[in-house]
Amino acid sequence: MRTFSRTLLATLLTGLSAQALAQPVEIRAWRHDTNEHEIAASQAAIARFNDSQNDYRVVVELIPEGAYTETINAAALAGRLPCVLDMDQPVVPNFAWAGNLAPLEGLLDQALLDQIASTGKGSYQGKVYSVGQYDVALSLFTRQSTLDKHGIRKATLEQPYSREEFDQILARLKASGDFFYPFDINTSWSGEWASYGFAPFLQSFGGDQIDRASYLASEGELNGEAAEAWGEWMRSLVTKGYIDRRAADDKGFLRGRVAIHYNGSWAVGEYSELLGDDLVVMPTLDLGQGPVIGSGSWHWGISSSCPDKEGAARFVSFLLQPEEIAAMADATSLIPTSAAAAALTEHYREGGSRRMFYDYSERFARIRPETPAYPVISSSFEKAVNDILDGRDVLDSLDAAVAVIERNIRDNNGYGFQ
Repeated sequence: MRTFSRTLLATLLTGLSAQALAQPVEIRAWRHDTNEHEIAASQAAIARFNDSQNDYRVVVELIPEGAYTETINAAALAGRLPCVLDMDQPVVPNFAWAGNLAPLEGLLDQALLDQIASTGKGSYQGKVYSVGQYDVALSLFTRQSTLDKHGIRKATLEQPYSREEFDQILARLKASGDFFYPFDINTSWSGEWASYGFAPFLQSFGGDQIDRASYLASEGELNGEAAEAWGEWMRSLVTKGYIDRRAADDKGFLRGRVAIHYNGSWAVGEYSELLGDDLVVMPTLDLGQGPVIGSGSWHWGISSSCPDKEGAARFVSFLLQPEEIAAMADATSLIPTSAAAAALTEHYREGGSRRMFYDYSERFARIRPETPAYPVISSSFEKAVNDILDGRDVLDSLDAAVAVIERNIRDNNGYGFQ
């Protein structure tokens, strides 16, 4: 009897151990809480991953976007980061420099990484630390009826508006009396919009926020001749009455008060619904060195403290499959970050109704400076832009931004750059 009991007990324990081993490993993930369409698409992708295999189960927690970066920083200090987290691409180098992220080379298949466009990767010192499924593209929006009435040609991918042509267009529209302001560049928006929206104008003039060869200095880039010319042009938009410096909202274009709106591809759904076939989407301006648009949206990364990086990498790899990127694009209208995924979508495939945004991103996108100093670059640049628009001396405003940026870099021993 005793022998039977021991045998039965051993059998039961073996069965329980096997059952325990069969339980999937939980992978904790954080993502920012955003619009319902994107969240629904993300949750559906997570469910597909969990259903596709039995080794891992991803459990995601939504964090309010306004507190997201602070939440990550606090969790990193406390050693409580999840295995997988999404991040706005510009802050990725700062998190990587702080030691919070694991490089993705070696964790993800290189062929999978290679098929993602540069706009879908976040890097620091030549290593990739984040990957994203989507991006957005800046464009000029107007009405065909406005172009026809005022004898203005439609700008194209091959022939965007030059600075001289666009200044003439704005003067013509202003003189017509049909609009309170001919142009809207969203000067009432705050935060990251200044760097995302206005640094591309600076770069099209030939300047930049920092020397990207060294990432150690802004002198000569943010306050050189090209930057000063950019600042004077930005200020002229206010002094000539082409833009409303104190716009109460960003609805001037839709309500007919504004002729041309500089905005992102995120607006096309609303604009198409209200304007139909009258809506015209055009590439942004060539201010001397070709059109430039901002790039880099929310990406996924793996924390350096993750106890199961293999499982985390399997989840991120799953999200980078063309079918998954395409599913996100179809659900949200965001631009897919791989050509293979674009070919599977309704809007971004060749001949699709929104293909122009994919083309703009492929041809004109420039990633924001991939340096841990970026948060300081962005805030200093925003102050300089506001000062210039408000009438402060252009060079004084730019010099002040350069001083703050370079002091921060010195205080942090170059952030690892030599």
